[in-house]
Amino acid sequence: MATIRPFRSVRPSEEKASSIAALPYDVYNRAEAKEIVRQNPLSFLKIDRPETQFPDDTDIYSQQVYERARDTLQEMLSAGEFIEDPQPCYYLYALTYAGRTQTGIVGCASIDDYLDGTIRRHEDTKEEKELDRIRHVDTMSAQTGPIFLTYRPRPELKQLTEAAKKAPPLYDFTAEDGVRHQVWTLSQNIKTVTELFSQVGHIYIADGHHRAASAVKAGLRRREAHPGYTGDEEFNYFLSVLFPADELKICDYNRVVTGWNGHTREELLDALAVRFDIRELSHSRHPRQKGEITMYIGGAWYALTAHADLYTHDPVHDLDVSILQQMVLDPLFGIQDPRTDPRIQFVGGIRGLEELVRLSDEEGEHAAFAMYPTSMEELLSVADSGRLMPPKSTWFEPKLRSGLFIHRF
Repeated sequence: MATIRPFRSVRPSEEKASSIAALPYDVYNRAEAKEIVRQNPLSFLKIDRPETQFPDDTDIYSQQVYERARDTLQEMLSAGEFIEDPQPCYYLYALTYAGRTQTGIVGCASIDDYLDGTIRRHEDTKEEKELDRIRHVDTMSAQTGPIFLTYRPRPELKQLTEAAKKAPPLYDFTAEDGVRHQVWTLSQNIKTVTELFSQVGHIYIADGHHRAASAVKAGLRRREAHPGYTGDEEFNYFLSVLFPADELKICDYNRVVTGWNGHTREELLDALAVRFDIRELSHSRHPRQKGEITMYIGGAWYALTAHADLYTHDPVHDLDVSILQQMVLDPLFGIQDPRTDPRIQFVGGIRGLEELVRLSDEEGEHAAFAMYPTSMEELLSVADSGRLMPPKSTWFEPKLRSGLFIHRF
């Protein structure tokens, strides 16, 4: 059963919250992050991406960079731009976008739950991507970016959160991308929240697999440094926001491929017809159901509907992204490993079909594939089976903001 517990959050002062809150560190490249900090000196990116405070030729992985993040947080605390709550508590974090609201409980999850599989994942992680965040967390003795977790809905938690949202929020602002962010304190229901989560069999990582792995490994480092640890220390837990699965929406994660692997368009269409029903479209459109992929190639759009015999009732094999990889990208375009092949680009659905066309038209022989979004139930089923999805199978919107909650240990 899951162990979730409250914490003493370091968080922005009310009047600074909208200026401090920032999208996750990995959304931006170095130049973009530096420009945002230049325009908004309060942006949390100056802590999450501390290289923004150094000349461009500075090694972003040097120890002085991580120490600058730690020192900046302390300076902002001293200036009153951040405050620290006196007692551990839970928080509610609601994000509203395009008429839909998802409300999560902010608390700390157990690294032991991650290690023993109570917290389940659906993506693999790369060690080189973890090392930066491990050093960031370890140097700061704090986790600054919450892990996006989900769980199968529980009516008792839903009732509790809806009742708590009737109180005035700590924060209520709409960011530049149109997402409304609201935060409430759950200081009166600590024991109830803890007990309700203890009845949840499994929790799932929706987004932030690398951040989760980094937080866990930083905690294990602290255990090594403190062999007499009891398990109750803060470094045994990591910052999380837990959302019920029925409030979440996975967006499409699309693909653009460079080159036709020596084929003509007609040859590709003939080969695709062996496994898909193909229909040329008069205009661009998204797939309308699972099993359908829309493809842009040679200036035309096509709808590809997978033949029924391609499905095996295997939770990973039957994902649309798996069907595309196994039946199209590998045999026809020669892309055997989408994690490393430079000929494939992954394009978040929020960028629209126009972006697929733009990228495809840049150099002629390109092909773009618009995917039907992976469902939450597919995500949970893959995680429950102990399997992993192909890379870039899910794109969650809206993104959690960093800087609204910090867990120090």
